[in-house]
Amino acid sequence: MALKDIVALRIYTRVARLGSFSAAARESGLAQSQVSRMIAELEASLGARLLSRTTRAVTPTEAGLEFLMRVEPILAAVDDAENSVRETGELRGLLRIGMPATMGLRIVIPRLSTFTEQHPSLHLELLLEDQWQDMVKDAVDVGIRVGHLPDLSGTARQIGLMRRVLVASPDYLAEHGTPECPADIQSHRVVGGPAGSQVTSWQLERNGEQSSVSPNAQLSINNTAGALTAAVGGLGIVSTTSWACAADLKAGTLVQVLPEWKMAELPVHAYFPMGRTTRMSARVFVDFLARMLASEP
Repeated sequence: MALKDIVALRIYTRVARLGSFSAAARESGLAQSQVSRMIAELEASLGARLLSRTTRAVTPTEAGLEFLMRVEPILAAVDDAENSVRETGELRGLLRIGMPATMGLRIVIPRLSTFTEQHPSLHLELLLEDQWQDMVKDAVDVGIRVGHLPDLSGTARQIGLMRRVLVASPDYLAEHGTPECPADIQSHRVVGGPAGSQVTSWQLERNGEQSSVSPNAQLSINNTAGALTAAVGGLGIVSTTSWACAADLKAGTLVQVLPEWKMAELPVHAYFPMGRTTRMSARVFVDFLARMLASEP
């Protein structure tokens, strides 16, 4: 396989994933006419139409989707082969990482410079979504998720744990009172967020004593940053991770509620949609993230 063929395959995967010739051209630093010509030549050599083009969108045909599923693991293997023989250990290529927005903004990105300095030729693309995305469709190499994973076809690795806490604003507590025991929460306003969106009750423990609370959320937000903003605004008590609210706790805009009561920790997983064909760069990044999580209190 000639180098120009590999380049054409890479361009095709980006056009198919991005749904746009112009977006793929900008990403690759090529003219749109060059990208269009490369795709046309690829389709001609295969004798098949890979992309359906309309004025509104570019989408893979049935044959194009099948080709995409088969060629992406091959390109990942090519990247790994190239990276494995570089004496410097420097990684190259594109690494697409999906993770919750608040985790990316408050935890990972502020600590990412060490990794990028070690691998200056590796281009990172972060997809920050609190909701579980279609990682195959979005061509995500590794997804970082907090909480228990649904049944998935790829492989996963637990890389850490996150402590859950209850928080509220000082103004809210001044007006509505501070809960002294879990049962008191029943009479408080609660903001539902991603950390507690899949459960109907909060389980708390103190010195072996168990307590279950079924909060009645007046407001629910599917984004952790939004739920924290609501809590800072005095809209109620929020269940979140200690990492997510660390800056607010330090600033005093939020305070912990029932600090002597503990909630179950949430596992942090790295999910690899491509299983054994996962890129080397994805595995190296996950190792870095696991060390980072382990080093934090």
